[in-house]
Amino acid sequence: MSQIKDFEMDRVLRVLDEVSKNYPEGSQEEGSIQLAAISLLYVRRIKKLDDFLKYYREFFDPSFQVTVSRVFSTRQEADEWLATGTASDGELVKISGQGFQVIRLPKGLSFLRTPLPEELGPPKLE
Repeated sequence: MSQIKDFEMDRVLRVLDEVSKNYPEGSQEEGSIQLAAISLLYVRRIKKLDDFLKYYREFFDPSFQVTVSRVFSTRQEADEWLATGTASDGELVKISGQGFQVIRLPKGLSFLRTPLPEELGPPKLE
């Protein structure tokens, strides 16, 4: 994967549109490309494009490190902390050596399994 140095939303959307034409209508590939385009449009619509571009730059920055805000020995400890209400949506924690992200659901905060880089290991070559 290579980084686009001068990201321009409209240019990227045009490229995605052109590429999607190389695949049959209704194919998995065409649907995936459409999803990517719709995702970018949504980010722009909710006015989070600057946040997305910051994340995009971090994604390609070899010095970027994932920050874990808290480490818990057990799930029970983590659940007790979550119940205090001091957790922030999007916060990354480690529970029993595994990564989790705090997410806000209609019923309150919860954990979403989010593997940490050290859990993933090196990429598999096909």
